[in-house]
Amino acid sequence: MTPANLYETDFYAWTLEQTKLLKEGDFKHLDLVNLVEEIASLGKQQRQELENRLAVLLGHLLKWEFQPSHRSKSWRATIREQRRTAQRLLQQNPSLKPYLPEAIAVAYESGLDLVVRETPLDYPDLPTDCPYTLKQIFEPDFPAGISNA
Repeated sequence: MTPANLYETDFYAWTLEQTKLLKEGDFKHLDLVNLVEEIASLGKQQRQELENRLAVLLGHLLKWEFQPSHRSKSWRATIREQRRTAQRLLQQNPSLKPYLPEAIAVAYESGLDLVVRETPLDYPDLPTDCPYTLKQIFEPDFPAGISNA
């Protein structure tokens, strides 16, 4: 079976075979076409993970701000968790930092959807563009009272 066929029929076996070939330095038999595709995909996954974490974080920041009477320790914990996870992702992948402004813009749209889906608020009730600065998004004490609410 060729590496390309293995890629299509048993992805896990393909990864094991490619790993073995790399370790052995047998570059001649690598499935370069699919290997390049998979490596590129790993980078995209990191970008998507950052966007997903930011979307949940921004959605909960909006809920916290626009529904003060519904604030809960669950929302606070989600804000803290998503903030921490996004920061860890950026520490592990510092080359994502220049992508942050774009990631925030993309994530904000998903954050709006989260708020509209989970609350009585609707799109016209919320800011069209992200109202939070980069510093605020990652500030542990933002919004005021979040750390000890």
